[in-house]
Amino acid sequence: MELWIPVTIAAAFLQNLRSMLQKYLKARLSSLGATAIRFFFAMPIAWALWLGLSYGSTLEPARFTAVFFLFVTLAALAQISGTLLLVYLFGLRNFAVGSTLARTEAVQAAVIGFVLLGDTVSNWAVAGLLVSLIGVLLIAGKVRLGGGGFDRGAWIGLASGASFAVSSVLYRASSLALEGGGAFVHGATVLMAATSLQSIALLGWLLLKDKPQLRAIFANWRTGMLVGLTGGLASLGWFTAFSLQNAAYVKALAQVEILFTLLASWLFFHEKSTAKEVFGMALVVAGILLLLL
Repeated sequence: MELWIPVTIAAAFLQNLRSMLQKYLKARLSSLGATAIRFFFAMPIAWALWLGLSYGSTLEPARFTAVFFLFVTLAALAQISGTLLLVYLFGLRNFAVGSTLARTEAVQAAVIGFVLLGDTVSNWAVAGLLVSLIGVLLIAGKVRLGGGGFDRGAWIGLASGASFAVSSVLYRASSLALEGGGAFVHGATVLMAATSLQSIALLGWLLLKDKPQLRAIFANWRTGMLVGLTGGLASLGWFTAFSLQNAAYVKALAQVEILFTLLASWLFFHEKSTAKEVFGMALVVAGILLLLL
């Protein structure tokens, strides 16, 4: 079994735990606050992992390049946007449906990766795109014939997926721009740089615009530490996998997270999805898995 496969499955499991914790915090924090807490508490973990792997082990440290800083900055901003939209989406649709809409990032990453990096996927990709699109239409609900388009929750879910797709491809580009070091060192290096940039940007915004929310974030430090731990380790998994494989394939396999999400939705949040929504989720998963053929 190739290394990127178990690393991706572990990252998907940890990301689902992080999303559950963020949904819990959504009742106590604003969408921006629930987004920021992820990066604030992940940053110390990211630095510890980077220092440990780069200078506390026998692994070779990665060498920075100017292109790396460009790509990782753009990727970090795109990830903030995707996380903010996803947290906001949880207030509009239930946990499982909202997460599934955002998971269309795998299909979008296939297109963006080809355009930006020349990454290619198999001929099954076209079939996967069509099947996933049908699934998204079912999840989105009725299409308004008068105004056209999906409801607001559907558009926000797709926008979140697009932001995550852009960030995934750019994180892969960031990793490829590093010189020296192996996959885990590259993953830790990207994680350290990204969480630092994200924390600085969000801290500056909250200091200028919403100091009460900043106080609320640190008042919830216990849950914040769990969010940071699960989110940081999940990101390390993603970035390591991106160092080894095309972002579209990584995100395609990551659809196993939907199974974790459904279990969390039923067991912890006591939410119910309609038969049509469950069928739509199944189509999204089936369509994205076609990318692996």
